[in-house]
Order: sequence, then structure tokens, then C-alpha cells
Amino acid sequence: MKKDELSDKVQGIIEPVINSLGLELDDLEVGKMRGKGLLRVFIDKEEGITIADCEKVSREIADVLDVEDPIPYSYVLEVSSPGLDRPLRKPADFKRYKGNTIRVVTTDPIDEQTFFVGKISMAGDSEVIIDLPKNNKVTIPYEIISKARLEVEI
Repeated sequence: MKKDELSDKVQGIIEPVINSLGLELDDLEVGKMRGKGLLRVFIDKEEGITIADCEKVSREIADVLDVEDPIPYSYVLEVSSPGLDRPLRKPADFKRYKGNTIRVVTTDPIDEQTFFVGKISMAGDSEVIIDLPKNNKVTIPYEIISKARLEVEI
């Protein structure tokens, strides 16, 4: 089974369980690291994730995965939050973090640049507008974003 097929299969099994706990599946990684199986599950909710949330999800999905057994090798299960510098992948992520500072890398240049840091001023269904330093703005279509992360502000 290909990695993407395995990820889709695991997602189909665990996402309903995570949603039933009032949480959302942010991302998952299935693979091997240093020759050992690894399943990383990233969960989120509007108010942020607690250790108790991670423990609960870990117990619940471990039980379901033991029964369904979709991964054809032994693995370690890790459940965590996406972190302070979480990646932004879908329009809903950009909308949720409106007003926050982000780092964006694009596949195509905009005004001869492919790297931007600024605050999200507007996030629509097809593009995000970022306030840059010196009162500049840039509109970036989601389709040309290769990476976007929250910028940790101290």
C-alpha cells in the first residue's frame, strides 16, 4: 500500500473518533523513522489543545487502530498539537488566525519575491492578504503557497 493510500485509510478510521471528542484532525504522518514505524497525529480546537486532550485522543484512537489494524507494521503512536509555529494549510487556517503574523513561501514570485512575513489582514476562499512592513500589502492566492506558518512573536 502506498504512503498516501495508507494515510487516507488511517485518516478515515481516526478522524470520526477525534471529531466525536470535539476536536479536529489537523494533520497526520504515517511512515518510518530510523527503521521504526511511526504514526504522528496532530489535533486542534479553537481554544487550543491540552495534554489531557492528547492523552484522551491517544487512548481512543489506539483502541480503534488495534481493532481495525490498518498499518501493516508495528509503530509508535504520537498525538500532539500543531505547535505555536503551526503550519497553515487550508483557507480555514488562515481565517482562524486573522491578525496573526505569518511566514509564507510561494512557488511563484510576487513583485519578484517568494518569501513574505506579515499579519493576515483578510483571508478569503481563494487568497490571503498580508499586511507587510512599511504599510505595504500583498495578496497571495492559496494555490501558489508552498509553505505557510504562524510566526512566533515574543
